[in-house]
Amino acid sequence: MKVNNYLKEYIENNIFPVYSKNEPAHNIDHIKYVINRSFKFADTVPNINYDMVYTIAAYHDIGHHIDPKRHEIISGKIMSEDENLKNFFSDEELKIIKEAIEDHRSSSDHDPRSIYGKIVSTADRNNTVEACLRRSFTYGKKLEPNCSDDELFERAYKHLKMKFGENGYAKFFFKDEEYENFLKELRELLADKKLFIETQRAYINKLKNSCSNSQEV
Repeated sequence: MKVNNYLKEYIENNIFPVYSKNEPAHNIDHIKYVINRSFKFADTVPNINYDMVYTIAAYHDIGHHIDPKRHEIISGKIMSEDENLKNFFSDEELKIIKEAIEDHRSSSDHDPRSIYGKIVSTADRNNTVEACLRRSFTYGKKLEPNCSDDELFERAYKHLKMKFGENGYAKFFFKDEEYENFLKELRELLADKKLFIETQRAYINKLKNSCSNSQEV
């Protein structure tokens, strides 16, 4: 096991449950996805501290339900105020963890300040078109609950074009074939707005029909 068992047990029992407060795009499934992806990139870095990698990924969206637009700052603050983490990390390590959480957001105006920030920032990106279609819709629904589906599809298209288009702001700090294939497929879809909206509508309607409660989408 790469991660200290006591640290892992503490986070699973005390941090993971908080993610039930987040909307579906930033729930515990997303956190586990980011943890697994973070380990993949960490494996390429010599002398990496896996306890730090795990902790950064585990806390990076914990404040999302409080304020999505400032969640990276809030999440870093929540982590830094968790006295239990002092049992596992030095003050310098905790500083790096906090900075990495603060730096993970793709729309940040600066690159992550450490390799740890670059790991979680990269791991936080979608790597399938289906996940991207779902997350952009559910996140838009969280921010604009009174919008119609058509308005949310329009919002998703504009957001994803800005983020993942040819000159998009999303940055990637590790070479990853899965992500490169995803980016190619998504950009092809974004090249045709009508096709994108039709594809997202069909996918979201399929998800709604498969859920007993449409709130899950």
